[in-house]
Amino acid sequence: MLLAFRLRNYRSFRDECTLSMVASTDKDLTDTNTFALALPGISRALRSAAIYGANASGKSNLLKALALMRGVVVESFALQPGQQYYVQPFRLDAATATEPTMFEAEILIDGARYQYGFEFTQQAIVAEWLNVYQKAKPQNWFDRKTDLATGKVSVITGTHLTGQKRVWAEATRPNALFLSTAAQFNSEQLQSLFAWFANNLVVMPEGGLISPEFSTGYIQDAVRNKAIVSMMSAADIAISSITTVRQRGFEHHVELDPTGRPAARMDERDLVLPRFMHSSGKLDVEFDFQDESFGSQKLFALAGPLLDIIANRKVLVIDELDRSLHPLLMRQIVKMFQDPRQWQRGGQLIFSTHDTSIMDPTIMRRDQFWFTEKRADQSSVLVPLTEFSPRKGEALEKGYLSGRYGGVPILEDGLLHEVGRAEQ
Repeated sequence: MLLAFRLRNYRSFRDECTLSMVASTDKDLTDTNTFALALPGISRALRSAAIYGANASGKSNLLKALALMRGVVVESFALQPGQQYYVQPFRLDAATATEPTMFEAEILIDGARYQYGFEFTQQAIVAEWLNVYQKAKPQNWFDRKTDLATGKVSVITGTHLTGQKRVWAEATRPNALFLSTAAQFNSEQLQSLFAWFANNLVVMPEGGLISPEFSTGYIQDAVRNKAIVSMMSAADIAISSITTVRQRGFEHHVELDPTGRPAARMDERDLVLPRFMHSSGKLDVEFDFQDESFGSQKLFALAGPLLDIIANRKVLVIDELDRSLHPLLMRQIVKMFQDPRQWQRGGQLIFSTHDTSIMDPTIMRRDQFWFTEKRADQSSVLVPLTEFSPRKGEALEKGYLSGRYGGVPILEDGLLHEVGRAEQ
């Protein structure tokens, strides 16, 4: 479970910002939209969070930061010596353009709270730290520094971290994380944190179509197949069944390489492709995946990961959840993460959107909404709705669209008039 994510000096975010999944003391929708926790000072966490903002305000950059943090944790050990990261600091300030980027996450794993973060440049991991709260007071498990002039890595470990700490420290290269290195060398204590980033944090790309491969594999199981068909039928898509066909073909991939840079490739292999049975009266017709509407393709591609994430207590981060989805369908996806039948699960959903229809107090709480906005110096800020102290029962959608909470594009007065005059 994710409790908080912090970033500083990454793309449009110059100053430190925090996305918190810790619930406020608000009593609305407590039983459905929050988890009960037994942590000192933290009684509940949110099941979902929605991020709003004008185009180019920083929404995507925030979610890209989470994706990049995951990529560095999972892949840094595989980097070659001297290989660089594709990380961009805030470049519109001479001071920050050469300073490191910082990411930090607070994560709950098996009842313990992990506060883990690092600072890095394109060339190296500058600093790295891990504090673990198994009780009220934190235990410092390690602090790492890199001397950029010499490339020497120094790691100070606390007594609570056991194992071959000296071996792990000596094996940690300047451009690799100590966490990733220790996990590769089978540190039992650090393996759970590494595995959370590798397996429990799922970041889907902005826009475009998500690969249907996972859902195609998911429907090989009869119970899961039925669940996906049910989800698509609930979305008013006339699909009676889904089967698969195997054929030779090329598969296109767009992934982040170990440095965080997008990379595309084509792989030739045996593909398992979904086929969709549509029924109309007495007539049944089978359609290929590419024959379905873009919205149907996206829903199918989302369905498998959604069910898996909820069932296995994962965190889904997705940019532009509303793209090519009907507003009612997006509501349904949000409700899935807040379904009382999932109370014993731990799935979380963090998403950006322009769809204001879910600003509905019957669906989401006030502490589940966040806004990104560009300041005059072109740096992004992340602000919770609660900072505006909206009243209970306040029309949140109307307030947002009127600019009461920021985060909406404002066209300069008279600008369209001037454009019209110029074209005459």
